[in-house]
Amino acid sequence: MVEEHGLDTTERGAPVNSRLRRHNEGILQIFERPALRWLSATMPGWVTPDMLTALGFVGSLIAAGGYVLAAHEPWMLWVSSLGIAVNWYGDSLDGSVARARGIERPRYGFFLDNAVDVIEYAIFAVGFGLSGYIRWELVLGTLAAFYMMMLLGLIKSRVTEVFQISFGGMGLTEVRVAFILVNAVMYFFPPTPFAIGGVVTTYPNVVSALWIIVQVATFVIVTIGTLRVLHVQDPPHPRR
Repeated sequence: MVEEHGLDTTERGAPVNSRLRRHNEGILQIFERPALRWLSATMPGWVTPDMLTALGFVGSLIAAGGYVLAAHEPWMLWVSSLGIAVNWYGDSLDGSVARARGIERPRYGFFLDNAVDVIEYAIFAVGFGLSGYIRWELVLGTLAAFYMMMLLGLIKSRVTEVFQISFGGMGLTEVRVAFILVNAVMYFFPPTPFAIGGVVTTYPNVVSALWIIVQVATFVIVTIGTLRVLHVQDPPHPRR
């Protein structure tokens, strides 16, 4: 993700040349930040930020392909995990390398990064759905929850000048790690059907349903909290 972006806005009431500060307080940032600094400093000069963005996109294709093939070959879950790692590498380093070299393109980078993310989420979801490990309605529900949180971060950035990409200690890096752990669990402990509340399901379906509930609840809580702050900062006009 691009760590800090400058956006020029000319809409009514919007500041000009405002700087969006990136808010990412995921629980793994204590490890990720120094790792990204070291990787950026040692990156070969011929590797450009756009190449890293493309590499991240390739990683999403590998991850999705691994899930599709895991429907018949469970060991392909490891290939999917490799794709997730490649996606992290490219997606996390593109902005870091640009800053380290002083070649930031704030508006271009912000737009490209988020546009590619939208496509990657959809590709990843399709691959997971075709794996057969999770019901399609839950896969699509999870994708919708991802988009909800992504949109919330973008909408909030418009009114707070802070681009929040982690909520409750969970950002994209933490989500990627969670998927890799789930892949390992599904490989070593293949899901078997069981009944809960009269419904036959599997533990990946239960985990997915819980994840959707948590994401939607987080959306509601953050939205209400932000509205309360904005209500004070931007009070209603008195009647004339």
